[in-house]
Amino acid sequence: MDFLSTVITLKSEGTFFSPTETVYISRSPGRLDLMGGNDDYTGGLVFESTISEATFAAAQLRKDKVVVLKNKTVTEAGWKGDLEIHFDELSGIEEVKTFANQSESVRWTAYVLGNLYYLKNKFPDKVTSGIQIYMESTVPLNKGVSSSAAIEVAVMKSSAAAYGIDLNGIELALACQWVENVICDSACGIMDQIAVVAGREGYVLPLVCQPCLPEPLIQLPKELQIWGIDSGVSHQVSGIEYEAARAAAFMGYKMICDWENIPVTLDKSNEIERYTDPRWNGYLANLSVSLFHELYESRLPEDTERFEYLMGHGFHVDPFTPLKDEVTYHVLANTRYAVEENNRVRLFSELSRGASLSPSQRSFILMGELMYQSHHAYTQCGLGSKATDFLVDLCRKVGVEKGIYGAKITGGGAGGTVAILADKNSKEIVQNIFDQYAEAGMGVPYLFEESSDGADEFGILRC
Repeated sequence: MDFLSTVITLKSEGTFFSPTETVYISRSPGRLDLMGGNDDYTGGLVFESTISEATFAAAQLRKDKVVVLKNKTVTEAGWKGDLEIHFDELSGIEEVKTFANQSESVRWTAYVLGNLYYLKNKFPDKVTSGIQIYMESTVPLNKGVSSSAAIEVAVMKSSAAAYGIDLNGIELALACQWVENVICDSACGIMDQIAVVAGREGYVLPLVCQPCLPEPLIQLPKELQIWGIDSGVSHQVSGIEYEAARAAAFMGYKMICDWENIPVTLDKSNEIERYTDPRWNGYLANLSVSLFHELYESRLPEDTERFEYLMGHGFHVDPFTPLKDEVTYHVLANTRYAVEENNRVRLFSELSRGASLSPSQRSFILMGELMYQSHHAYTQCGLGSKATDFLVDLCRKVGVEKGIYGAKITGGGAGGTVAILADKNSKEIVQNIFDQYAEAGMGVPYLFEESSDGADEFGILRC
């Protein structure tokens, strides 16, 4: 492992780590969103796999109260990868944000310093000294494969271990989601964090996001493999397209509750605040497809503006997506997506579980059709892009006859990566699709081919 060799050198030579103190090493992969995407924040089922690309973090405690960061990958990308800050400067949420937002070149530190602030605030008796953290990553940035979750989880797990704190599973994922929501101002659900924490090589993780209920891992049929092709078009969860889509779903939810005279109240009992209600528990995914079509679909407006919505419905029920005057919100499409995508993913999950025991091409074709439906729904929500549409069209044209069953845009959409479900022997076909896309000049693509174990399965290495 190249990373471990680097850490050993930095430690033995004393050029970054102390030769006499233990270094704690963790690894977190990126993730590929096979199905589910944007229904995590509305309580839906998501279906996630890991990728082989990963972020490594190595942490060692200091005897003073200084935090020293060294990020090789960030430095190579042209940002500022070597920083120092006194732990006392991380005294509050706004202080952490101010430091991270001082320039574009240090904005990445929000994901790291946010973790340290969380640990300091949550475990004050254990987090009493400074820390050295060295990081490297092969997860491409802003490609829709959760580079942010990978660095959050890797740093949080290694830092917690250094401080003598055992963080894993749902607790680890929720801690990292809090950092992304509150410190990084990124309105993500729990999907990315739990996928890179609990994933396994060769398996897919079904997760009910209410708020975080992992189901037993599913091993895909041996006849199938998941590939991903990054379109080269950058994606950001903090981008306006994603925020507008998320906000629109919550607007639709509030409208439906108002029509039914169901009170919606803010629940502050957990670290991540959310609005809830006595019928659907705050989750659009708990509304059935049949009732949505029968009772509410025809009543929802296709689009609305901030002022118009607030005049009719009082307040916005998502703490992480403030409504903006200059944005048009596609309420109908995004509310419909939340309800229908949950149903599509449940069907996909059951087909996958059955096909792993009794594989059939009919099951594979049905799974692929659900992926194509999901991709089209992204476009209706305002989260499509020409590049990813072109990639999905290439897959559809190749078709089942050559082993390509389905494809869809992943994660937050508006660019990023396309997931492909194909026959295990279709590597040359997938490579040909990759080459055709590259020749079209719409972006510089990247091919994701393998999966790997999540952060909990990797555990902690002590050097």
